[in-house]
Amino acid sequence: MASSDPQKLPIAVVCIGMAGSGKTTFMQRINSHLHTLHHASPSTAAPAYVLNLDPAVRSVPFESNIDIRDSVNYKEVMKQYNLGPNGGILTSLNLFSTKVDQVMGILEKRCLPQPTAQQQQPVEPQLLPSHILLDTPGQIEVFVWSASGSILLSSLASSFPTVLAYIIDTPRTLENTSTFMSNMLYAISILYKTKLPMILVFNKTDVKDESEAVEWMRDFESFQAALRRDEEREGEGGGGGGYMGSLLNMLEEFYNHLSVVGVSSMTGAGVEEFFTVVEAKREEFEKDYRPELEKRRKDAEQQREQVREKEVSRMMKDMNVSSKAKGTGKYAKPRREEPETVSEAEEMDDDDEEEDEASGLVEPDDEEENGGGGREMFDDGLKMRYQQALSTGGEGSGGVGKAADYIMRSQR
Repeated sequence: MASSDPQKLPIAVVCIGMAGSGKTTFMQRINSHLHTLHHASPSTAAPAYVLNLDPAVRSVPFESNIDIRDSVNYKEVMKQYNLGPNGGILTSLNLFSTKVDQVMGILEKRCLPQPTAQQQQPVEPQLLPSHILLDTPGQIEVFVWSASGSILLSSLASSFPTVLAYIIDTPRTLENTSTFMSNMLYAISILYKTKLPMILVFNKTDVKDESEAVEWMRDFESFQAALRRDEEREGEGGGGGGYMGSLLNMLEEFYNHLSVVGVSSMTGAGVEEFFTVVEAKREEFEKDYRPELEKRRKDAEQQREQVREKEVSRMMKDMNVSSKAKGTGKYAKPRREEPETVSEAEEMDDDDEEEDEASGLVEPDDEEENGGGGREMFDDGLKMRYQQALSTGGEGSGGVGKAADYIMRSQR
């Protein structure tokens, strides 16, 4: 039963499903159910807070409190970036995810108790939404496997208990075992990617009952019998019996820990059961998933702290080198007293010159004044020695050897 409990945080229900699974109609049904409860008991039940994250939908059968279409123009994105439909949806979600802090601020303001300005205490009767409903694009991979989808889901799960509702088209899924197995593999991949509690919602039960699908999940022999029927219907080209059977064995543990509910979005059958399962998933989130989220948050904070420490140590090293080069900091020279007489000033100048000579620093002007022609004299002397050596040595290899001997003797 969906009710508004002031002690509980609102639970976020993220509806995910392939195109044509009836996801948006399911959203309209559960939203209508919560509004019905609100009208029946206005003081104890609040309507849901609804978000639409599908930028390409023309119209939705429910009123959204936050709509991505108010922030991002899907057609304009396709035009400006020269994108196709899927690229336009992905880019629109990426642009919207840049405002995730604003979205979370609105959700926390509207769905969490707010302290009063005088007493800093929550307002005491304050009816808050018990559920946050999110509708996502029908291109499921665009939302689940994109960076923007991960950002939105992780931000939502950090503030509210979050549950995934994977919507399945029951009549189409039960056409054959291959389609059924494909849907199950898709569900387990989403569960592994998001690491959030999941509910399998077999929709359109007014057309096809979900009992056969549940039987395939729980009873291995029943699925094997259906698999043999499909192979006989398709002839020898069907194949894959052993492969499908091994997949079922692999997914057995996954099935045992998965909540399954059948719902008809058209008639409303199964909606009460769905919200009962949602409340059970709230407890599962608090028990199993929130500690994991806290652990991942701490690990991320530790990594950021390590990066900050490395940056600080590198900056301090750079500052140390700069101080040594400039003679500042611990490398600064002691400050000398101002000379009071001419003789003291001359002594200080002499000391500075001695320090410069010891450190190898010589002013270019001093070098030119004191020994500016020294370099030219050295070059002329070396040239004269080579000419004398070559003139006495003659030509050929012997002359070169004698020139070398002369140079070695002159260096002794």
